[in-house]
Amino acid sequence: MKRILFVSNGHGEEAIAARLARDLQLHCQVQSDHLALVGESNHPSTMRQVGPRRAMPSGGLIAMGNVRNILRDFRSGLIAHTLAQLGFLRKSRRQYDAAVAVGDIFALLMAQQARATRTIFVGTAKSVYVAPYGTLEERLLRNTDAVFVRDLQTAQRLTERGVLALAPGNVIVDLFSETDPSVPPFHERLAIFPGSREAAYSDAVFLCAVIRDLSKRRPLLGATLSIAPGLSAQRFIEELRADGWDVRLSEVTHCPFVLHSSGRTIVHAWTGPPGAMLSGAKLVLGQAGTANEAAAASGIPVIAFQEPGARQHGWYRMRQRGLLGAAMKVIPGNPPVAATEVEKLLDDEGTRAAMGRIGRDRMGGPGGSAAIAAKIAQVVQC
Repeated sequence: MKRILFVSNGHGEEAIAARLARDLQLHCQVQSDHLALVGESNHPSTMRQVGPRRAMPSGGLIAMGNVRNILRDFRSGLIAHTLAQLGFLRKSRRQYDAAVAVGDIFALLMAQQARATRTIFVGTAKSVYVAPYGTLEERLLRNTDAVFVRDLQTAQRLTERGVLALAPGNVIVDLFSETDPSVPPFHERLAIFPGSREAAYSDAVFLCAVIRDLSKRRPLLGATLSIAPGLSAQRFIEELRADGWDVRLSEVTHCPFVLHSSGRTIVHAWTGPPGAMLSGAKLVLGQAGTANEAAAASGIPVIAFQEPGARQHGWYRMRQRGLLGAAMKVIPGNPPVAATEVEKLLDDEGTRAAMGRIGRDRMGGPGGSAAIAAKIAQVVQC
């Protein structure tokens, strides 16, 4: 039996690692271990969790010169936590047939400390659309046994610079391929993705307020609110009630509660497969990372918001805007202003169609997970 160590540095990256581990089992018998560099794990049934794990205030968003988040994490023990993870990796040296880094170059640097027989990189963060891999990063990638990146254009640039990189498909597309017919219907339905980090609770309050204002003008409109694994439905309930919602518990599968206002149901909470929320949705209102990109891949226009005084990750949203191009709009403002902008897009079918085409083009098609898993199996000689 082969032993594989997945090293991820983000919530979406962990989901990608879990999907790759699942598809790898179709090729050979493997024991898939997982070191989460960021936060607690949400995929215990797919991979065996190993090494030190700890949630940080930033949720892992410390790249791109975000000094505020770096300082917050330092005060919360980031250095000691990273050293503990390095200690685990060094104790694990030569115990794995392959170390698979999922995320950015930092994840690769950490994975290399395991001194596995083979090292594989699945890049999720960088792209020629927003931030190409630099000279030092290219040097590190040349010493890797297999390199996978998120889009063909990035793979071509790396190959031209001496790094044999492949882009067989975007795994994010595969993550959201599951459907579920029990998603509550609305005549005009939007999908709300507040994210999977601590900020998701306050972002959900903001996004639902946008829906509430919009529903006053569109009586057939409603929304589905995603509750990511690891987040508390009860805390969502408490914060939404504090914002004036009539919150009612639900016995429907995957729907822990519903939000009522002005005498009707406006929002259904959803804990089922997130991809199911995309089917039939006209728009996505998203403060998420992976979910926003999956929506764009599905051809659904994405609107993100820069809520004054509440969001601390404008740099991250700008990066995502670079990745998705015109498939995503970033709208500043309060709920009434935001609702007006959302309504304009709902009434503009031509713009929505154009945004959908751009999203599909930027994200690529499905099948990436199966192709990458097959290549990992080849590299480790399953």
